[in-house]
Order: sequence, then structure tokens, then C-alpha cells
Amino acid sequence: MASRSAARKPTNLSLDPVLLTEARAYGVNLSQAAESGLRRAVNEAKAAKWKEENTEALEASNNWVETHGLPLAKHRPF
Repeated sequence: MASRSAARKPTNLSLDPVLLTEARAYGVNLSQAAESGLRRAVNEAKAAKWKEENTEALEASNNWVETHGLPLAKHRPF
């Protein structure tokens, strides 16, 4: 993850004009809001890609647990 103090790159964005007007009226820092939203979207995309890439392993693990139970279940206090 890039540092907040890292140099910024100027970027042009197309935004809903009503939303832009409202954001300015409330003093929203557009750069920070865009970066925050973009960071969240990138994290969600990374998580979705990881899940897609690991679906087979997750299914195999779940199937094993369904067949054999949790390996340390006898040690669970609940």
C-alpha cells in the first residue's frame, strides 16, 4: 500500500455533477474521497480474485471437514 505522503498523480475523472456539487457543498475533499473509494474497490477486487483462484482448495478443505470433522474438535471447550 502506498504511503499517504507519497507523491500524487493528477488524474481526470468523470463524476455525476449533482454528486460533485453536493460533495463540494459539504466540503468533501474530492481527492481523498476518490482515493478512499478506489482503495476499497481495489481491496474488494483483490479479495474476489483470491477467492476465485482458491475456490478449488476451499471446496476441498470444506469437503474434508464435512467427511472427517474438524481435526481438533475434541479439544474445543464449546
